[in-house]
Amino acid sequence: MSEVIQYQTQGTCCKFMQVKISDGKIEDVDFVGGCSGNLAGIKELVKGMQIDEVIDKLKGIPCGAKTTSCPDQLANCLIGYKARAVANY
Repeated sequence: MSEVIQYQTQGTCCKFMQVKISDGKIEDVDFVGGCSGNLAGIKELVKGMQIDEVIDKLKGIPCGAKTTSCPDQLANCLIGYKARAVANY
């Protein structure tokens, strides 16, 4: 069964993301705002990946002088999702 999570980003040009998860894998992700070409690339790259693999690859990536980025915010979104899943277990 798929689950859709929504995440309000902080500190990036992308203001909002929606992630569809099924069986611990990313089924799809959509971004509102940000660099459309880069985000389209991220979307295609993470489809089918395990949540933990996405977190490991994207967590901590900065954007220019910013301490975060759209990939980092996606990792934060997934970390929050996992924390809520454990808390509800």
